[in-house]
Formats: sequence, structure tokens, C-alpha cells
Amino acid sequence: MREQSSGAGGQRRGGGRPYGRGGLGGPRGGHGPRGRRVPPREHPGRSAYGEDRPRAVRTGLAAELRGLEGAQYGRYKGLVGRWEMPGGELLELVRGQSDPYAPPARVALHVPGRLAALPPELWRTATRRRALSSYLARQAAHAVRGEKALRVDAGGQEVLERSSCTVSGEDGSVTLRLGAALPGHGRRIDGREAERLLCQVLPRVVERALRYAALDADEVQHFVETVEDSVALRDALDGLGLVGFVADGAVLPRRSGVDDRPATGSGVVPFASPDALRVTVELPHAGPVTGMGVPEGVNLVVGGGFHGKSTLLRALETGIWDHVPGDGRELVVSRSETVKLRAEDGRRVERVDVHAFVDHLPDGSDTSDFSTQNASGSTSQAASLCEAVEAGARVLLIDEDTAATNLMIRDARMQSLVAKDREPLTPLVDTVRSLHRDHGVSTVLVMGGSGDYLEVADRVVMMDAYRPSDVTARAHEIAAVPTGRHAEAESFPGVVARVPDPSSLDAEVRGRPRIRARGEDVLSFGDHEVDLRAVEQIADPRQVTGIGLTLELMVRRGMLDGQRTLAEALDLLDELLADGATGPLLSIRDEDFAVPRRFETAAAINRVRGLRMLR
Repeated sequence: MREQSSGAGGQRRGGGRPYGRGGLGGPRGGHGPRGRRVPPREHPGRSAYGEDRPRAVRTGLAAELRGLEGAQYGRYKGLVGRWEMPGGELLELVRGQSDPYAPPARVALHVPGRLAALPPELWRTATRRRALSSYLARQAAHAVRGEKALRVDAGGQEVLERSSCTVSGEDGSVTLRLGAALPGHGRRIDGREAERLLCQVLPRVVERALRYAALDADEVQHFVETVEDSVALRDALDGLGLVGFVADGAVLPRRSGVDDRPATGSGVVPFASPDALRVTVELPHAGPVTGMGVPEGVNLVVGGGFHGKSTLLRALETGIWDHVPGDGRELVVSRSETVKLRAEDGRRVERVDVHAFVDHLPDGSDTSDFSTQNASGSTSQAASLCEAVEAGARVLLIDEDTAATNLMIRDARMQSLVAKDREPLTPLVDTVRSLHRDHGVSTVLVMGGSGDYLEVADRVVMMDAYRPSDVTARAHEIAAVPTGRHAEAESFPGVVARVPDPSSLDAEVRGRPRIRARGEDVLSFGDHEVDLRAVEQIADPRQVTGIGLTLELMVRRGMLDGQRTLAEALDLLDELLADGATGPLLSIRDEDFAVPRRFETAAAINRVRGLRMLR
């Protein structure tokens, strides 16, 4: 028996510079004879789980590089370690480069707090450190602009927890991690260019981007306060009975599908809340802010095509992340437990209880313990919904454009033509109210073609030329007219908690871990290519890397141990990565990554084609 669960860059101020936008492997433990756990191989200079060991600090890097002029390229590896620089910072060559065509070397710049001189009020909380780190990474990315050999992962419109730049909560010291393609003449070392790059350019990056004296004080303060207001607003939603908030004056449209910056021009309509839904929230820095509160329950967004329905939903979808000043969505937030769902033809499903939506299949399959290698649109969406609730989702977002129609609705005429005992699918319209009433899971649904949802909606918002209005009363009047349709279910029964088999989540290929991101769509994890195209809340390709490292961490640390449910393992993960900790993931591999949420991590686990669930 499985365990039952009820489910439950914008423009800078002050004429400054723009904020900018931006093969993995590593040590891993395994299982020895008779299933005994073998400790993971240690990262150089770290213990098995990343704690720093005392390491000698060397001097004279410039002379060393000049002395390597013309030497075999592989001699660069002898420079791995920490080097004291004339300005007092440390330059660490974390990972060398075997030849000019190999992935770039990994370099870290460690700036002590006394040199960075960042005011303590800028880094006193985890939220402020994340914001400050993001700001500094963007400054560093600008400082290396024009240096093709150097790459700083600064990110885009979202302010994410990244490995590229971290600020210590103990003394305000800064660590910047970046990629460096070490120079060479063919397969010979170009020592003089390496000296310029490491001993002249990187110290200038420290001076221009990582020391407070070089920063625009007002700008960095505004950046940090913008993020802090966003977090405060999101934290306030639960107490206000809301699942989302869209500030008056927010700019929701983006420039294009490949440019996430705010749209500009005379045709852009700033958001303005309907009076009936307008609420005011007091924020630490912005003060009283008004906007549309999206209440708990069943929310419907309707309107004609191209009038802004999906744009509003997309803003709520990305409202789980904080945004840079000037993005237009700085004060558009959703609860952190919000998950976007869609149909996903062809995905694998492993032992998910979908009988609330799919039952009495013609082949007699048990849908209370359902598996398939090639799910249809309807079964994939049903599985994704149950998996999201299992992982702890409290808000579900669904757009009819990307949903399976036959899982969303079955109207009166179709009910008359096809008897229920011949139709295995139970539409969401008949269980969506129970999701909230019995399990505390709210929904926001975009609907342009199915009026049957008017009957079950608690609130209906109409988008007309990007302007919202509350049409709930009129919608309920229309829904009061009988259509002849009858409900096909009385309740959503809840989800079943599953236990993953950790041995089915093995990243090793020929004895080495293989974890590699391909954009935002694919994660190579061991022998498996994990398709993440339908996981729409991944905001950045570096989060895909973060997901791969997180899966490896969960196995390595025994969070996935063959006894804990997936939800219990995710709880342990949240505890380990609380307050913006990147160290545990860096212990797997010092690489550019952004920390994912538990929901994107769970989605990736569920899409590993070799996944086995023990119960």
C-alpha cells in the first residue's frame, strides 16, 4: 500500500549602465557490494560535502604565468589552487583547462569583507544577500564586457540564487565565480596574455564591480529594496487570502517570445485593477501599493483572443520569482507554491494515481497505480496535476491553449452522445471546486471557449484590450441558466504519496557523473535525456543545471533513500538549501547554476524515463 495524502535587464537608475542579461560532471558516491554506500570522491580542496579545507595560498602568479610562456597547454593545471593578489583579494583556479578546446577553466575571486566594504545593512538577511549578489554579478558581467575569454553568469530579468556570486552573511565578503578560456598559441601556453587576463583584468573587475566605493550607492540600495519589497508582498499573500497580486501600473507584455524585457511603445497598456478586486498592501520601502488581488478558490480569466488573458497568466506564472528594477513586474507576485500545468503528449508516467480523472480504461489498466511510457495529452495533464499536488503545490495555473480539451470539459451534448460508462475521462470542471474545498488547492484558469466553468468559478475576470474587469456577477447570472450538463464527479479524492527508488536516479556513465543542461529544455542526467519543455516555470538555463545538481545531491545525501516519500525528501532539500545556501550544490560541482524550487526538481524527477517508484 502506498501512503495516502490529501494534497495539500531593465534600465538602471541614475544614468548607470544596463543591468544586463546573461559538460558538467563531478564526484559522486555510489553503492558498493551488497548495496553498501561508498563515500563520494572528494572535490579538490573540499571534504566530501564541500566544507573548505585549509589550503596554502601561493604568491607570484604573474611570474608563474610569464614562466609558462610556450609550455605545453596542460601545464595550466599546475596552477590550480589559491593565489594572493596585490590588492588583497584571492584568485582561485578551481578547475584547469586540459587543452584550448576544452570547456573554460573555472576561476573564483574571493574578496574579504574589509576590502569589499559593503554596508552591513545590504547583506543582513538572506533576501538582501541574494539581491546584492545578483547586483554585483551584473556589475561584474559589465566589467568583463569585451573580454571574450571571460564569462560571468549574471542572469536575466529574474533575481535568482546563483553560484556565480555570493555574499557571506558573516562578514560581507564576496566570491565571484566565472569561466575563463585560458589563452594559448595552438596547444602552447600564451603566458603573457594569461598574465594580462588573470593579473590585470580580473583585479580591475574587483575594483569596478566588487568594492562598494565603486558602486552607485543609490542604485544598489534601490535594487536590494526592490527585491525585498517583492518578497514582502509575496509573504503577505497568505494572510490576505490571496494567491497572487498584480500592481497597478505593472507592465505585463514582453518584447517578444525570446526577449523577456518589458514591451515598450504607445500600444503598451499598464495594468489597472478592477475596483472590486483592488487591495492595498503596505510594503517596507514602496509603502502602500494598490493592485489586483487574486483570491483563493477557483479563478477564471476570460475574454477574446489577443486581449491579454495568457499575458496575465504568464505574469502570475513568473510571479514566483523576483524581478530586477525596471522589469515592469517588480510587484507582480504569486505564492511560492504555484505550479503551471499543461498537456504533454509522450511523457512517461510512473505509478501515479490518476483515477480521479481517468478510470475504467478499455484495456482494464489500474489507473490508481498508473504507468505509461507514452502518455496522451489528457493522461499527461492528469498525472502532472497529481504530481504537483503531491509535491506541495497550493495554486495551479492552467491555460486552455496548452491544456487537453477532453480533460478540461465534456459538455451536455457530448454527455448525451457518449454515455459516462463509455468515457474514461472525468473533466477537471467537476473536481476543481473540491481541489480547493477539500485540499486547499486554488486554481487560475484561462478560458475563452468553455462556458461551463462559469458555474464553478468563484471569481471571473474579463480581459478586454489588456484591461481587466470583474464580471463575476454577470457570469453567475449566465451560469444560472440550465444547459442540461450534469457533474460527473463529486470530489477530488487526493493524491497518493510515492517513494522513489534512488538506484533509478543514477547520474553515472562509465564511472563518471554526467549532468549537463541543454538550454531550458533538456537535462542530460546519466543515460537519460530529461525533457523539461513543459516545465514552464524554469526561468533560466542555469536552473536546469541546478536541477541536475539537486537530483544528484538528493541521492548522495540519502534524502532519496528508498523509504522516504518524494514529498518528505523535498522537505529535507528545502531545509538544506534554506536561506539561499549554494554550498551543498557547489560540493557536487563548482559550476554556474541557479537554485531551483522543489517543484521544478520534482517535475524533473518525474520525467526521468528510468525512474522507478517503490510504492
